[in-house]
Amino acid sequence: MKIALSCDHGGFQLKESIRAHLEEREIPYEDFGIYSAEEKRDYPYASLYACNAINDGRCTMAILCCGTGIGVSMAANKIKGIRAACCSDTYSARYTRLHNDANVLCLGGRVLGPGLANELVDAFLDTSFEGGRHARRVAQIMAIQDGELTE
Repeated sequence: MKIALSCDHGGFQLKESIRAHLEEREIPYEDFGIYSAEEKRDYPYASLYACNAINDGRCTMAILCCGTGIGVSMAANKIKGIRAACCSDTYSARYTRLHNDANVLCLGGRVLGPGLANELVDAFLDTSFEGGRHARRVAQIMAIQDGELTE
């Protein structure tokens, strides 16, 4: 497992806390920035850089941060192959992996504190996709993406 980590300026402080948490857990990651509180970046680019790393095989999952988590989630879900979820509770973070096979966790730096954010990261990363009946539904999501499920 290798995590793509990225943010805009609204999510920088939270990304830094998560980066330190990943280091403590010895989970490999690649940081796609931003790299300072003074740097500015629009959230679609934060999503694009990290999700491209999933799609080209450099990383297996991503954690994206912006002010609310919503902007990076919306942008990430426009990228083929990505199933991103904006979470603010551990139940959702766990079940989006368990039932939806989400590969991107989106978090809000102006919504969550670092302690809760790290709990969400743990719930997300430590949960595997259950498969079974849920695999059919994930396949339907991907069929919508590919234009194969229209009715």
